[in-house]
Amino acid sequence: MLFRNDRAPKRRNPFSENGTPQVKRIATDASLLILGAIFQSAAYGLFNAPAGIVPGGVYGISIAINHLTKGIFEAFPNGLPIGTVSLFFNIPLFLLAARSLGVRSGVKTVATFVLIALMTDFITRYITKGQPVVVGDPLLSAVYGGATLGLGVFLTFRVGSTSAGTDVLARVLSKGTNNKTSNYIILIDSLVVLFGLLVFRDIKVPLYSLITIFCYGKVLDLLSPENPNKAIFIVSEQPEKLRDLIVTELQLRATYLHGRGMYMGKERDIIFMIAQRKEVPQLKKKVLEQDPKAFIATMNATNDTLPPLI
Repeated sequence: MLFRNDRAPKRRNPFSENGTPQVKRIATDASLLILGAIFQSAAYGLFNAPAGIVPGGVYGISIAINHLTKGIFEAFPNGLPIGTVSLFFNIPLFLLAARSLGVRSGVKTVATFVLIALMTDFITRYITKGQPVVVGDPLLSAVYGGATLGLGVFLTFRVGSTSAGTDVLARVLSKGTNNKTSNYIILIDSLVVLFGLLVFRDIKVPLYSLITIFCYGKVLDLLSPENPNKAIFIVSEQPEKLRDLIVTELQLRATYLHGRGMYMGKERDIIFMIAQRKEVPQLKKKVLEQDPKAFIATMNATNDTLPPLI
């Protein structure tokens, strides 16, 4: 897909950006962000937690801690609130990401994991009250919990946000190594599921949890059929200016490709990079702000590893 903006406006209109009204864009992003948080909290509060399913990640740990602390604290006879516990993990993980990886869409990320925490506690306290929605059938809870979670995560990704979580820790661990982030995510989630087995002391917990994780992944793949990574080519008259933007501000990796135009014969550097799909909208926005005449071409990447920093 090719994007171009031929004419740079002399004055920046605060109510529009690349032809799209700011108010409309913000309202759309906010709606999708809230919907994504609602679906994720529904997955945890309606299906996973009441059925004793540990779906990996921060909320898997929080569900296990909730079960472990039942009857211990007088103020929380049903265990420590799942959403509140998740904040004690997500806040330091977010700060770790800010320090080690650099944070893009930070406000959206904070809003997402705070909303999920608040709504999860509301659902478990006032709606389910610790009781399963589907009584006597944890398999249905595992399937629908995973599907609902996948839908929520998809909507969250659509607005360029994340719910923080243990994937941040996986990215920090993989930084500067030859190991894939996905390998660390699998390792961390496996440890969380094992923790759930030790807490619940029931072999069915990890088995149902794996069903939830499988359904979550399949729904996310179904809604996002394209490759999670994108190959991006940027043609600009200001490649050095864009270098500072891409490397310093956006914390992405890129390579210069030397090229020459066939018509004018003019030589120039073309920026080539591999980025995650969720990073592309922010990249396009920032590049066109720096150079409104830039050409940006994107395509699916066949290699799931990022190129070295050159």
